Amino acid sequence: MSDHFASNLKLACSHYRSISEVCRQLSINRAQFNKYLSGQSRPTAYNLKRIGDFFGVEDYELNLPPEQFARLIGARIPSEQNGPLNDPISELFKPLHAHAGNLSRYCGYYFEYSNCMSVPGTILVSLVHLREERGSFLFERQERQERSSATDLHAEVRCRYLGAAFQLQDRMFLIDYESLTLNEMSQTILIPSFKSRITRLNGLKTGVSSGDRRNPACTRVVWEFLGEEINRINAYRQVKLYRPDDPRIDDDVRERLSVGPLSNGLFEIE
Repeated sequence: MSDHFASNLKLACSHYRSISEVCRQLSINRAQFNKYLSGQSRPTAYNLKRIGDFFGVEDYELNLPPEQFARLIGARIPSEQNGPLNDPISELFKPLHAHAGNLSRYCGYYFEYSNCMSVPGTILVSLVHLREERGSFLFERQERQERSSATDLHAEVRCRYLGAAFQLQDRMFLIDYESLTLNEMSQTILIPSFKSRITRLNGLKTGVSSGDRRNPACTRVVWEFLGEEINRINAYRQVKLYRPDDPRIDDDVRERLSVGPLSNGLFEIE
């Protein structure tokens, strides 16, 4: 195992409120975990797999050079954080911060169900984490798809989207980019829940299919609330493609994802 593991583990942990939270969710002793962070000890193959699953990365990726790992998880290395604070894009979005509503009640983890744009005829289940950071609402969406290829019958494609969320009047607007390849953006619009308990949210998502075609596409989308804190390892195992008739996709989700007729050339939901 390379000497990069400890520094990469520290960076991955920095996305959480505390080391104790990470240890609690991983069910790893804090004292032992501190040895991993300091480089005094290396995790067993079993614990390494658990740590990778928790952070949504492969075992070998935890040993990448720090700069490459930072880009992989969508973090910005310190040398990149010293740029101008009043860049044009930040200035452009300033008015939204002043008028956007409070999304605190929606913070937490969700399964996102959508008709897969890259593998038509399948349902993609992704893992979304919506959080508040210094008064802004940010989110991360992880996708994992298995593709068939001539050389590898189980080639896996992983995507990690990073974005910002805004509540404007009675709709939630989310815009993100794919942080591993930096070659696409998507937008999701959700209808908020007016119930005291959040269960499932309906919406639309636009983006492009991956691969060579990169066709612009739109799909209905369902966000299923999992909780403010979850077992990320178990949740990530469910992130993949499903056939529409898979019993793990319930009838309610299938109905919400079904394609409705166009109305005056518009694809709408209510």
